[in-house]
Amino acid sequence: MTNLVKYHIGLVIFPGMTQLDITGPHQVFSFMPNACVHLLWKTLQPVTSSDRMTILPTTTFDECPALDVLCVPGGPGQVEMMRDTEVLEFLQRQSKTAKYITSVCTGSLILAAAGLLQGYRAACHWAFRDQLALLGVEVETQRVVIDRDRITGGGVTAGIDFGLVVAAHLYGEKTAKFIQLLLEYNPAPPFNVGSPESAGEILVEQVKKFGEQLIEASLTQTKQTAELIRNS
Repeated sequence: MTNLVKYHIGLVIFPGMTQLDITGPHQVFSFMPNACVHLLWKTLQPVTSSDRMTILPTTTFDECPALDVLCVPGGPGQVEMMRDTEVLEFLQRQSKTAKYITSVCTGSLILAAAGLLQGYRAACHWAFRDQLALLGVEVETQRVVIDRDRITGGGVTAGIDFGLVVAAHLYGEKTAKFIQLLLEYNPAPPFNVGSPESAGEILVEQVKKFGEQLIEASLTQTKQTAELIRNS
């Protein structure tokens, strides 16, 4: 009986995602007892992340069981996912029975595009917080935001914190602490510039300039999505 699956956890992957948005939580979830972690995409063909890492899906949308946890990452491919009907319909379908609907980084924009975050508090990568707000979401700046059955992580590396929070919700704090120590998750960044609040205006603007093309493309799609939501 101890080998029976207790929770089905689905991590959506897609071309152009930020791999750490998924691989961070996946590392945490892989140590949760009696959990089946699914890497989900439309097909079982390899999916290439924004940094050219190739990840193999384990289950398709059509074959996916009812999930206890549904998780969506972000990354440059997020812009296309916000208008991908097949992806949005899959999220809507699974959200009807999932215990927790979650995201990391700009995955929250995809959840919002599916109509699953309106009226909730949520996190997002700092450079896209204003865009998430355009979609009717109450944006907060914490590394992980919990609002009822929605759990959302901030940008990229917040996925590990997010994974531990989910583990604590599913299995209790004792198990989550065990996993944290097992992973030796004891972050001590060499510089205090990991958020726009601590980085200072000059560095923030440099990073925004670096990501300008993606930010603008995302803003265009976000405005289109916001208009669709208003008219629906």
